[in-house]
Amino acid sequence: MTETAPRPTLEAVAARAGVSRATVSRVVNGADGVREPLVERVRRAVEELGYVPNQAARSLVTRRHDAVAVVVAEPETRVFADPFFALQLRGISKELTAHDNQLVLLLTEGRDDHARVGRYLAGGHVDGALVFSLHLDDPLPGLIQRAGVPTVFGGRPGWSDGTTDVVYVDSDNRGGAREAVRHLAGLGRTRVAHITGPLDQTSAADRLDGYRDVMGDADPGLVVRGDFTPAGGERAMRELLDRCPDVDAVFAANDLTASGALRVLRESGRRVPEEVAVIGFDDMLPVAEQTDPPLTTVRQDIEEMGRLMARLLLGGLGPGDAGAAPTGVVLPTTLVRRTSA
Repeated sequence: MTETAPRPTLEAVAARAGVSRATVSRVVNGADGVREPLVERVRRAVEELGYVPNQAARSLVTRRHDAVAVVVAEPETRVFADPFFALQLRGISKELTAHDNQLVLLLTEGRDDHARVGRYLAGGHVDGALVFSLHLDDPLPGLIQRAGVPTVFGGRPGWSDGTTDVVYVDSDNRGGAREAVRHLAGLGRTRVAHITGPLDQTSAADRLDGYRDVMGDADPGLVVRGDFTPAGGERAMRELLDRCPDVDAVFAANDLTASGALRVLRESGRRVPEEVAVIGFDDMLPVAEQTDPPLTTVRQDIEEMGRLMARLLLGGLGPGDAGAAPTGVVLPTTLVRRTSA
């Protein structure tokens, strides 16, 4: 049986570099006050020995864990089936990795999980939290506030009472929706329908408001509720065709909803875009470029949203940076024209 070589110690690094243990500790923990030639000697010794700092001991010195919780208020079946979450997590992961921070993913299947997440955050395991896909009645914001961890939210916080600053990153959901519906109206479409997302989420509510900004006097029957999934898009499109068979355009609240609507239109023998024009929201390329026909959609930079959330959180964790982050950042959207509208 092969014996495992002992891990290099702080003392071994100090001996190799010819400096004190305290000097090595200051360099490893990023403290100031060490002359650059000594810093280089310590770093060279660390590399030669393959020394890895003890994270628990380091945390006692720095009060940092170099770990960030990413809380997604959705069940895992939704998270792993929707490319939106993969893109946002990729952006977050890239930014955290660039700053040598670990990502701790926390999902919520139900109310019991909310309490578990609250306890974990309050337990001092992470330096901060990135939270997205919240619903209006979600108890997570209150639990996170009580945990006392720095937090950045993905999406406009519809639950905030405005008495405390809430840092968030969002896209211009309402403006993007307006642009989509104006494009459909500009094509001469007069029976423009909207399949919403879950209206207990601010992104879906804002996109519905954008639709109403343009189609304020439209038949209320042209608005059908969906849930941001392909199956929800299929159900809503069937309901819409039964209710308003003369519909000539559909603005879907996201690309997955649009993909489901397109399948039903094809099954029903409706030609897209000749008889019914369709626009989605997100511009997730694995979806938008593979629908039949390719989907015209509103592009939001999902990966950049994730990176910016992480950047704002890490910036607020540095010494003297508390409160330096803006309370809300709203990124622009762009209409990407393909052949569905």
